[in-house]
Amino acid sequence: MAHLMEDEVFLAYSTYATIVILKMLLMAPMTAYFRITRGAFVNEEDVAGKSEEEKKKMLRLNPDVERVRRCHLNDLENIVPFVVVGLLYALTGPDLSSALLHFRVFAASRICHTIAYVGALPQPSRGLSCIVGWVVTSCMAYRVLSVTLHL
Repeated sequence: MAHLMEDEVFLAYSTYATIVILKMLLMAPMTAYFRITRGAFVNEEDVAGKSEEEKKKMLRLNPDVERVRRCHLNDLENIVPFVVVGLLYALTGPDLSSALLHFRVFAASRICHTIAYVGALPQPSRGLSCIVGWVVTSCMAYRVLSVTLHL
C-alpha cells in the first residue's frame, strides 16, 4: 500500500477520482436547494406542519428539480464505473502522461456535462460531454483488458 502512495499515476488517479466524486456529492445539496427554492417536494414528511392546501401546492414535481436529479443519476451511471475502471487502469502501469490525459479529460467532461445539463444548454453540448467521458472510461477498460486478460 505504501508503494501505491508513491506512484505518480495512482496519485493522479486519486486526485481526479476525488474531484469527480466530490462533484457528484455536490449534486445532492444542489437538488435540495432546487427543491426548497422551487417549493417542490415529493415526500409527505417534507411538508409536515403545512396546511392541506399548501401541501397540495408543494407535493409536486418541478422540471428544474427533475433536471438536477437526472444529472445526478447520470453522474452515478458514469462516475462509479470511472472510479472502478480508473483504479484498475492505474494498476496496469500506464505512462503518467497518458493517465493524466484520461483522468483530466474525464473530469472535464463531467464538469461540462453538469453545466450543460443544469444550465439547459442546447444539444449537442450535453451529449458530447457525456460521450467523451464514456469513451475515456472505455479506453481505460480496453487497456485493463489488454494488459490483464487471462481467459
